[in-house]
Amino acid sequence: MTKIGLISDTHGFLDEAVFEHFKDCDEIWHAGDIGSIEIIEKLERFKPTRFVFGNIDSKEIQWRVPENQHFTLEGLEIWMTHIGGAPPKYNPAVKKQFKVKIPDVFVCGHSHILRAMRDISMNNMIYLNPGAAGKEGFHKMKTLLRFILDSGKMSNLEVIELGFRGTAHSTTKS
Repeated sequence: MTKIGLISDTHGFLDEAVFEHFKDCDEIWHAGDIGSIEIIEKLERFKPTRFVFGNIDSKEIQWRVPENQHFTLEGLEIWMTHIGGAPPKYNPAVKKQFKVKIPDVFVCGHSHILRAMRDISMNNMIYLNPGAAGKEGFHKMKTLLRFILDSGKMSNLEVIELGFRGTAHSTTKS
């Protein structure tokens, strides 16, 4: 069993509440638009973290983290990238890769729109976008996702609201 904290689109701002919400997580995944090396270093000091770079990330960040992460965890094949689109309108590069292999879990960021769903047109693939946790962009609420992967299944998916872009208040919804 592995508990995951999923974050994206920090754009150089890391709400301190993230550390409280992810304290019981085994891993953190950051789906791009990190915004600073300092965020990478803070998260890596806190928990094992998997990152992908996003379209706003500097060359320094791009040299440090990959554009895509493909890995297997708890019997599930995971693909994390920043610009993935959303069901049924995936990014053309993503669609091309789906013709080769559809992951069990597809994670992306970029849109600043929180979405967690199954895409039945893609072999019932789990699609996750945690929304945006930073202050930049059009989103109103800063959000995260937290969930458990265990023996080929996902469970206990939670939406965590960190408050409006300018606040520090946070709540958790199941």
